[in-house]
Amino acid sequence: MAFHQKNTQSSPNQPLQSYCETQGLEAAEAPEAMEKACVSPYPPIPVSLKEAPAAGIPSSPESPQSFCSSSMVTTATSSSKSREESSSQEKEGNTSGAVTDPKDMSTDALDERVALLVDFLLIKYHMKEPVTKVEMLMIISEEYQDHFNDVLLQASERMQMIFGLDVKEIDPIHHCYAIVIRLGLTYDGMLHGEKGVPKTGILILLLGAIFMNGNRATEEEIWKILSVMKLYPGKKHAIFGDPSCLITKHFVEEEYLKYQQVANSDPVQYEFLWGPRAYAETTKMQILKYLAKVYGSDPSCFPSQYEEAFQEELERSQARIARAAMGYHDHSLF
Repeated sequence: MAFHQKNTQSSPNQPLQSYCETQGLEAAEAPEAMEKACVSPYPPIPVSLKEAPAAGIPSSPESPQSFCSSSMVTTATSSSKSREESSSQEKEGNTSGAVTDPKDMSTDALDERVALLVDFLLIKYHMKEPVTKVEMLMIISEEYQDHFNDVLLQASERMQMIFGLDVKEIDPIHHCYAIVIRLGLTYDGMLHGEKGVPKTGILILLLGAIFMNGNRATEEEIWKILSVMKLYPGKKHAIFGDPSCLITKHFVEEEYLKYQQVANSDPVQYEFLWGPRAYAETTKMQILKYLAKVYGSDPSCFPSQYEEAFQEELERSQARIARAAMGYHDHSLF
């Protein structure tokens, strides 16, 4: 499934990898950039970056599917495994008489604290409460305070990739942070599927896939993307619940997606498009910038999508100016 490029310098079916290479993007750097953003031992997404190629996921971004889905991939190692390995290392260290220096934080210890912090941030989001640096230090242990920035960065990236949430500092003096839904969206899906679990990350993934695929994606294409997150039609997911119900019912009822039959398809096929609420709350430019940031590239690397998103931004700006002028005109009549 190739990108739909309108640029005359590239053919409609030219793979993203070869096209971006001509635009100065080194495709070989992309997996490393993704890994830095997405590598995680967090249990909800049991997919490994190292296992991804064996599972049929391209190591280079050759399609909207590989571009969007691989950005959500995380490692399969669970927190419990990290704890076991860390415990084993500690025992070995104690046996040899060595004393662990907190400043020399192991990867396992870092991963474990990132996972603990994500759990805590989700609880704070559920309670609709801000979170302070002092509270987070209590979670990750003050002995690792020198690594606080690294832990917070990785936890924030995980909140973005998996749950579609931003951790924003709202008070730099007292180091207070708010947890909000990303990209202007107002829906977190916590009342649908598995209760209490934000599902905006899935929605953002789908909106990005649809946009990058020419503003529509067949049901088959969507499921190929979701399979990377171990989400399958008719099969309940331990974290997100029934994905079929979520994307074909709840996302549609909330008007973030349109779900319709593909015209003249035989056998019958269905496709997804952006719904009116998606257009009202976010923009194609926001989605494109988000995907480009995750991928470690620049929005201009995707000229067709960038041109379309820029045109939408221009039209929205002109509409706002027109409404403001109309309001000023009406006000002046009184």
